[in-house]
Amino acid sequence: MLSYKLNVDKKSEIDPKKNILKRLDTLINQYITPQILCDRLEDLPHQFKNPQPRAWQPIHWQNINSEQVIGIKLEVFLSILIGAIETEEPIRGYTQASRQYLEPIHPQLARFVGGIAATDGTMLELGLWEKEERQHAPALIKIYKQLTGKHPSFSLHTPKIYEPLNNPYDDLYRHGLHRVITEYSAVCLYLWLMAHTTSTLQQVFAELLQDEINHMTKFWGFGLWLFPESYLSRIGSSLRRIFVQQNASQTSHIQSTIHLFRTFRRMMGVLNWNGWSWHHRLELVYTFIKVLHLLWRWSKSLTPEYLTQLFVTK
Repeated sequence: MLSYKLNVDKKSEIDPKKNILKRLDTLINQYITPQILCDRLEDLPHQFKNPQPRAWQPIHWQNINSEQVIGIKLEVFLSILIGAIETEEPIRGYTQASRQYLEPIHPQLARFVGGIAATDGTMLELGLWEKEERQHAPALIKIYKQLTGKHPSFSLHTPKIYEPLNNPYDDLYRHGLHRVITEYSAVCLYLWLMAHTTSTLQQVFAELLQDEINHMTKFWGFGLWLFPESYLSRIGSSLRRIFVQQNASQTSHIQSTIHLFRTFRRMMGVLNWNGWSWHHRLELVYTFIKVLHLLWRWSKSLTPEYLTQLFVTK
């Protein structure tokens, strides 16, 4: 498996107002290469057999300070942290809904995501995805406490529960599309936060980023394998509608797009989007577009035969 290399720059080497886009380009080119994406995808069969959480590098939390936040006001940065905590925190609800949608179609991936649950809902085994994701909210809380000396005050939202309709494949399609775009959004957000941080603080976001890339890649590849005819086009059309903020309720778009638009709008709301400057908004949109372009190009190289080797269980 590949080892990720963290390139932490010194604050003095970067003019944050002029070079954030260059920083973003460097980070994207470092962390989202075809080789890394394929490595994360090919890791999945190994995790089916012997699930092992990705280990984080040691972090010296006491070294985090406000000087490591660059190109953005600290109060805005802290409000984004609060939103990220609120989004990351209810991990058990996310994993169990995904497990239930996956179980009729791919039991191994369902176990990877949500573990094994008894009929009464008691967890018998945690999923690998949950083990990795449940580190995120505590890490963000540690950052907030280190920067402010206070515990953050935040609200918890309730994740959507498992709501099957008539066809398990259609149910999984709708849910899976939502899951992929959520992971993709997290990747872009943590890349953007890395571009606005240095030193130990940037290192923490690098660990979060690597987890999200790992999970996004696995869900993306699975969706492409299971729904090859329409998956990429549906992702692209849904994201276009989100970015241009069309009113989905006034078009003939399917219900899943409406849900994606609402989810994206809620996520940007909790991240205090209205408090962002125009150039910060443009930076994040730039990140979304560039990452999607790279993922699109990578997806075109994934043949049905290649994906079948990874996802067909024996």
